[in-house]
Formats: sequence, C-alpha cells, structure tokens
Amino acid sequence: MWENSSLRCLVAIAFLHLLSFIYNQETGFPEVPQNLKCITHDLKRTICSWDASSSANLGLTYNICYANSDLVSPVCIKTEEKRADIPVTAGSTNIQITTLNAAAIPLTTETFVVPKENVSLIPFTPQILSLSPDFSSYTLYLKWNDSGSVFPYGLDASWQIQILHKETMETVTLATYNSNLTGKDTVLSWNWTSDMPLECTSHYVKIRCYINESVFTGRKEWSEWSLIKTVPGKDTELSNAVVYPQDKVVPVGSDMTFCCLYSEGESIKYMKYGSERYPLLHLSKRSSAIKVQNVSASIPSGTNVWCSLQPDNAAGTVLFVGYAPDVPQNLSCETRTFINIICSWNSGKPTGLYRQRRTKYILFERISRENVTCKVDELSKKHRCDFPVHANQKIYSFTLGASNPIGQTESSLLIDVNQRVHLETPDKFTVSTNSSTTAYLSWYIPGNLIQIRLLCQIEISNSNSEQQLNVSVAGAENSNYRARVDALHPYITNTFRVRCSASEHFWRWSKWSEEKKLTTLEAPPARGPDIWRERSPVRETLKIFWKPLLLSEANGIILSYEVSCYLQETMLKAHEVPGPLNSTELKLGGNDCLISVVAKNRAGSSPPSRITSVDIPSDNVKTEQAIATGNGIYLSWYSDPNVTCGYTVKWCYSSGSEPCNVDWETFPSNTTDALIKSALFQPGVRYNFSLYGCKHNGYQLLQTITGYMKELPPKVAPNFTVAETSSDSVLVKWEDIPVEDCQGFLKGYMLYFAKGKRGASKPSYLEEGPPEVIPKNITDLTKKSLRIRDLQGKTSYRLDLKAYTIGGMGPSKSLYVVTKENSVGLIIAILIPVAVAVVLGVVTSILCYQKREWIKETFYPDIPNPENSKALQFQKNICEGNAALKTLEMNPCTPNSVEVVETRSTVPKIEDTKIVSPVVDSEFPEDGYDTETESHVVVSYCPPVIEEEISSPPIDEHVGPSQVIYIDIQSMYQPQVKPEEEPEINFLTTVGYKPQMQLPVNAMKMESHSSTEEDLDETAGYRPQANTNAWKLDSPDSPISIESNNENASFGSPCSINSRQFLIPPKDDEDSPTPNNTGWSFTNFFQNKPND
Repeated sequence: MWENSSLRCLVAIAFLHLLSFIYNQETGFPEVPQNLKCITHDLKRTICSWDASSSANLGLTYNICYANSDLVSPVCIKTEEKRADIPVTAGSTNIQITTLNAAAIPLTTETFVVPKENVSLIPFTPQILSLSPDFSSYTLYLKWNDSGSVFPYGLDASWQIQILHKETMETVTLATYNSNLTGKDTVLSWNWTSDMPLECTSHYVKIRCYINESVFTGRKEWSEWSLIKTVPGKDTELSNAVVYPQDKVVPVGSDMTFCCLYSEGESIKYMKYGSERYPLLHLSKRSSAIKVQNVSASIPSGTNVWCSLQPDNAAGTVLFVGYAPDVPQNLSCETRTFINIICSWNSGKPTGLYRQRRTKYILFERISRENVTCKVDELSKKHRCDFPVHANQKIYSFTLGASNPIGQTESSLLIDVNQRVHLETPDKFTVSTNSSTTAYLSWYIPGNLIQIRLLCQIEISNSNSEQQLNVSVAGAENSNYRARVDALHPYITNTFRVRCSASEHFWRWSKWSEEKKLTTLEAPPARGPDIWRERSPVRETLKIFWKPLLLSEANGIILSYEVSCYLQETMLKAHEVPGPLNSTELKLGGNDCLISVVAKNRAGSSPPSRITSVDIPSDNVKTEQAIATGNGIYLSWYSDPNVTCGYTVKWCYSSGSEPCNVDWETFPSNTTDALIKSALFQPGVRYNFSLYGCKHNGYQLLQTITGYMKELPPKVAPNFTVAETSSDSVLVKWEDIPVEDCQGFLKGYMLYFAKGKRGASKPSYLEEGPPEVIPKNITDLTKKSLRIRDLQGKTSYRLDLKAYTIGGMGPSKSLYVVTKENSVGLIIAILIPVAVAVVLGVVTSILCYQKREWIKETFYPDIPNPENSKALQFQKNICEGNAALKTLEMNPCTPNSVEVVETRSTVPKIEDTKIVSPVVDSEFPEDGYDTETESHVVVSYCPPVIEEEISSPPIDEHVGPSQVIYIDIQSMYQPQVKPEEEPEINFLTTVGYKPQMQLPVNAMKMESHSSTEEDLDETAGYRPQANTNAWKLDSPDSPISIESNNENASFGSPCSINSRQFLIPPKDDEDSPTPNNTGWSFTNFFQNKPND
C-alpha cells in the first residue's frame, strides 16, 4: 500500500507536524522568541541571543533576518542555536526571528528593533599568562595578553586585579591598571608587593577588563573574571618549623610582618621581636604572624625574632634594620704619578649595616666604559678608589655608585687629569754646602711627570726668621730634582724642607719632605760692637764697655776683642780681651784719646767701633720723670742743636751686692723721645737714666731721668707721730718713705681721722666711710706736718695715714690720740646753770612777794572750803577699784548755809543726792518728815556698787537750807525702828555756818533738853568734832554697841559732805579754846580757796 517512499515521507512529516500542533494547542506555549539581548566583544560583530518559551524544541530551527541602514536588502540566516552573529552598525537594527519546526514549517515569527544604545560592550574574559613570586622581595609578578588584535582600532582599557590570600580567600587589595590597546596582542605585566612574606600563606590573583570607548554609545560593562591563579604558601608543604622572612634587611621606620610556620600537631605559644611579645594573627591552621610598626635601627648583629611552639619546639630569624647609603660627599679625583687616578669621598651618614650587608661602591668611567669595584674600610668615613690612567685620555667622567640591600645612590665628577695633579711627597731629600752663604738641595719624586713642569717650594727657617723660595723644574719620569739656595747668612743653622706641585695648573701642594739642618761656614763679623766708656772719679782710668754682637752679626764665634787707644791716628795702647768679656779698663792718666774696639772670629775681624773719651762739663743738669708704660719706660727730652752724632741713654741694673751692670742705647740726633725696653726691667723698681749728647768735641751729660716700667702702690706706710695736742686740734708729723719702698712716684698722702677708741673694730672709713669720717688729701709732698682743727675736747680719735702713687693706695698706719679737756668750756658749763638758777630764784621771790595774799588764800586759808578743794577730787572709781580703801562717799554740793538738826528718823536725808546702800534695799519710811525740807541722802561707807540719782529741784521751788547729818556708821545696818516707836527729838536749829556741833552723847535717853544760853555757847563756833572722850567702844552709846540708842553717835571723826579728811584735829580737852587757824597743816594744803 505504501510502495511509494516519497509519499510515505510526506505523510510522516505531516503526521509529526500534526502531533506538534496538537501538542502546542494542548500546552498553550507557542515557540515565541523573547528577551533579545545583543552584545559585542570586539566592536565588529554583535551577538544577539534570546529565550524560547518551550523546552521541547527538538528539531526547531530559527530563521533570522536583519536589516539596517548599511544593508540594501535584509539578510537572512538560519541557525539551530538561540543566538546569531550580525555585523555592528552605527544605527538601529531590525531583527525578524522565525521559529521553524523540524518540517521547516514556520511556527511563529517575532520582529525586534535593536537600537545601538541597547548593545553592550563586554570584552572577552582575559587569560593570565603567568604569575610568578619573588619571595625575597614579597613581590608577585603578573603577566596577561590584552587581546588588542580583536579590536579594529586602538582603545583605552582598564584592568582590575584582585589579590586574595589565606585559605578563606580574603581580599588583600583591588588594584586598577590602565593600558592602551594598539590593535595588536600585547603582553601586559604588573607586580604587587605584599606587606608579609609570600611564604606565610597562599595568595590568589584574578583579573577582568573594561573597554573605555568614547564613540560607542551603548552600555559598557566589565568582562568576566579570569580563572584564578594561585601562589601557594610554604605552609602547604612544611616539614619543620620556620620563621619568615629569613635574615631580612629593611630601612629604619618600616612596618614588618613576621610569620611562624609549624607542622600539624603543633601549636604556637607566642612570638617575640627583640625582647617584646606581640599579639598573634592567625593566617592558616599551620601559620601565625605578628606585626611590628616603625622598627628602629638594629645593632650590628641584628634583632632576633623568636617563635615558641608547643609541645617543645622553637624557631627564629634575624632582622637587620639600617639606612640606605648616603650620597657620596666631597667626591674628588686626582693623580699623583700619572699612572693611577685616585678618587676619594666621604661616605656620609652611617648606614648601620656591616659585613655582607655593608655599602658597596663601584666607580664607573663613562668615556672608556670601564668600572672598578672599590674596596673600602667600612669603619672609616674617608674612602678612596683607584682608576687607571689611559695613555691618550685627559678628560674623565666618573660616576660613583653606592648601594646596599636597602637602596643605592650615586655621585658624578668630570675632570681634566692634567689639572688635578697632586704629587707624591719628595723623598731622599739632601742638603749640602761649601760656603758661608750657599746651600745645595736634592730630592726624588716618583711618577711619569714628563708632560708637566714642577713648581717646588723650599722653606728655610732658623731661630730668627723663616722664608720660602719657589723654583721651577722640568718634569721627568721617576727622577731626582736639584736646586741651589744663595744669600744665606754665615754661620747660621738653617732648617730646609721642600714640597712640589704642577706649575701650569696648580691644584695642590704635595706634603712637605722631611727636614734637614745645615750650618753655613763662618764669615768676618758684619759690624763692630756697640761701645760706651766711663771715667773713674779721679779721671785716671777709663772703663770701656761693649755689647756682644748678635749671632746674625757675629757671623761666627767671637774669639776676642781688640781694644786700642789712638791719639791723632797714633796708637797709644792696644790689647786683646777674650771673647766672653764685655768690658776692660785703660789707664790714661787724665789724658783723652779715641777708643777703638774690633771683634774677631775665625774668619776675620769686624769693622772698628770708635768713641772718644772726652767728657764735656755740664751745668744745671735737671732730673725729669719718665712715664711707665707697663712694658717699658718712656723717655723724652728737648732737642739740642749742638748734638751732631746722636744721643746715648745710659742706665744700669743693680741687684743687691753685685756691681752695677751698665746698659745703654744710642739714638739719632733728630730723636727726642724713646721707649726703653728690657727683659731685666721689673715693676715697682726705680731706674735712673743718664742722657748724653754726642758733640763734635765729646760727650756731654744733658739730663737725668728717673722712671719705672710699671708703678705699684707703696710697699709700706709712712711713719707719723702726733707732735702737739690741744682741746680742739692735733698736729701730725710724718717721715718720707724710702725710695725702694715707694714703688712709684708719690702723688700725695691721705689722712683719715674719726672718733674711735683703741681696740675697737676697723674704722668704717677704710671701707666707704660715713659722713663723720673726714679725709685729708695732702698733695704737697714738701709738707711733712698737718694740723687737724675743729676737734672736740677730751675725745679719742683714730688717725690713719696712707701714701699713694699712680699704681694705687699703699698700706695705712694708725694712731690713737685723745684731745685735752677744754677748761673754759667747763667753767662756762658750771656758771651758766648757777646763773640761771639765781635769776629764777630772784624772779620767783619777787612774784611770790607780790602775790602773797593770793598765795595765802590759795594754799592755806583760814577756813578751808571742801567744795573747792581740787586736791581732794578723786576719781569716781577710786573706791570701786580698790577694796582695801575705805572712805565715805560724797557728792559735790555748794551749800548756801549749813543747818545742823537732830531727827528721830534712823535714815537721814540730804538734799540733791541719794546714795543707796547695797546692803539695805528696802525703802525707808518717810513719816514724820517735814514737807518743806528737801530730800536727804543716805551716806554709806564706801559701798562696792553706788547708784547716784541726781535730782534738780524745780526752779520755782524754794530751796531750803542744807543739812548736815552725822550718823552712826553702823546704824545703817541695824534693824530699823518703827515710826511709831521713835521718840520725839527736838532739833536744834541755828543760823549761820555751823556745820558741826557737839551733840549729846546719849540723846535718846535724855528726858529733856533745855535751850539755854549756856548750851548755845557751848555749841557756838566751829566745832566739827564731838568729844572723843565720850566715844568709847564698850559704852552702850558706841557705834559698835547694838544696845545704844544714840542716833547721833559716830565712830571716828565726823566729816562734811565732800570731805574725806579730818577737817580740824580733835581737841585734847573739851574745854580747851577753839583754835584760831593761825597755821595750816599738810592736809589743808590741798583745800581750794573758798568761794566767799
């Protein structure tokens, strides 16, 4: 039935299509492309991919047609994948995707418009070519291909590099590397340095790319990360414990990480850097680390790092910390022999690294392209290095490099070798002579010096001078050089040495050769000696002096002196004096001649020195004073026109018993001053100079001069005494100080005087005296006495006398003197007080006589007035402050009249004042008192506390007569008698001043009293005191008797109101006559004058 095969195939396809259609209808998911995405990797082709709705796409194909502005007609492609490559276009692209089943029957068609902004630029995933570690420097070196050939033109690319470490792959750093894509494949390299040794743990690296195309308007994204490359750490293959880094060298201030690797089964206890422990950082199960910040310079042997493990293991390493080499300083290159060039420099700051870690130096010459390794002493700061000289090369360009494990530096220098010649030290130096003024020198200098000339310097020195001579010689190869020195001084030992340098281009002198000494031969003395002569006092002998010639003048050893005497060119006498002597005597017998002195040595004689023996007489030779300069003596004189052949200043030295050594100096005729210096001059020593003028006919003494090299204060104080003494002056005399003790020219004396006693402390005027110290400056050296006036008589004075020079004040000498007593003053001092006393007495007598009545009334009146007695006005508290003083209290009162009455009341009242007793506080009854009578006062006997109430009566009220009541002192303290029990008592009233009366002794017991004339007569007059005979202590009427009823009884003497004294002495007899007050007692002296 199915013989036709074609038919059978068609039927099968139709059947399958039917099944697919039925399936699609049943599932409801047609094959519709969706989520179209387009990306480009190379900006040439765009890869578009999409998603299909059904997974049952077996046998499905896609027909893709795209069109854009660059195509004339659409382009269709068929693919079984869900992606398609289409060209990149500048505009939008229309894409139509048709889904075909296995029978090529279209199932669905979808059209997409892809704008250029929706296309993403995603570079290809980069591939790492290599990752290599440098464990010594902790550096990873990475290489990869940039795939630049896939892009049609050059682009800017950025690469992101991620570094990870540890087993947990923690990110260490994320770095960015920028490059340019040139259209060709280029291998890029990058390195990274870790802060910990790479051996401590594994490190991982991966990269990705980003293309920065400015023209591309679509999205630009990072590529996928590359495959991870791994650098395994040493902890993955460890057999023994170890600490990294091993023997590392780092600069000062570095931050270091040390790790300790150990085996499984071990654990770390601690890690130490030096002597200090640090906290541990866990890296892996077999690795731990510590971090040390800002390490300091280590010792030459380094700093130890220690790792302690459990159970019992340890590991360690050493860290060397120092500095990079300093730039070579003061680099200098020169040649000494034209065989080698020697370069020297200073190393600068020490690095702190030694042995195999020390600084290494390499000297490189750029023109010849040669280098030399320099061997240097690491402990020395000054280093040198030799470089060979090339035959036809003059210019050399050197670069000196310095390096150590921390860093490297360099210094450069360009030189012309002909201008940098520093010759070797002259050797084999010799000196010879065959005359008194010439020397021959020879020396050797190594090196090939043919191409230059030498400039050599010869130094000649002796005890007196030093000079340098320059000689120029032609250079030679390893040759000896010679020179001749002329104009040397005869018989002088000279010291020679030589040094050389290049003549044309001076750079540096060589070192001095060794010294050689040479003494030239003798020659005749250059001149005659300086001579002087002196005649003896009797003029029979002439002594000739001469000064030894200087060594430079003697030209050899002086063997003798020939002294001759000539008279008109005829030699009279001649003899030789041995060399050591410098004087001789000639006996001329009063004659004069011309003296000649010649010095001789082995080589010959000196020219003669001549002087005449003639002395010209001098008149009125003056003595002047020289000026001390501290290092010499300055002399001056007037010019003499007759002096034709100069001046001679002569002096001599004398030390004790030795004879005077004569010395002199000669000056030209036009000289008028001179500074004389000598090593023999001493401060404070006086020297006498004689000035001679040389005239055509002889020498004449012009003047004498005295002086000191340096003036000092006087050595001793002048001796002085008190010649006369008076009451107001003292005459002081003193003596001159010896010349040898003056030590300078005296300028005066200072005399101090002040009051003082012998044995007292040092007077204050020797310091800075007070005003009472009086100094006297005596500048007239001819005076030898001084009278001190205006002194006080009979007073001790201290006198101090000093001498002074320009050099200062000398010591002082003290004397004590007492002035005499002034008799006139004593007499006046006695007479004046006596006269004053007599005058005062006379004046007082006259005044007393004229005022006799007033004096009588004032000091002793007939009747004293108690009120006006100011002598009796005591202070208020005189009784209060003294408990032992027992007096009656009173109040001031000036009564007009006194009325004495008797009252029956036990408490009397007195006008104006009330004194209350502290013992009796209750008020007394006032019954029976007359209303017209004034208030009375209660008189107590000195109570401790007194209250006074002073009441003034009204002005319009009549003031009655005052009353004086005499009471018994003890009656105040007795029990009071009731008013009804008081007996009636008649008061006796009288007119006139009768303050006191003789009252009946026992008035209370008297039955009656008669006012007879007899009683009045008995009570008339001034009778202040009662009959003391009736006052008996044992009577019932006595004050101490309690049974006494006599109210008027009193103890002691009655007193008036203000009186504290007895007014009238008691009568010896009651019947004696009343005193007439013809005299006054001591107590009356204090009474005031009565007012009437």
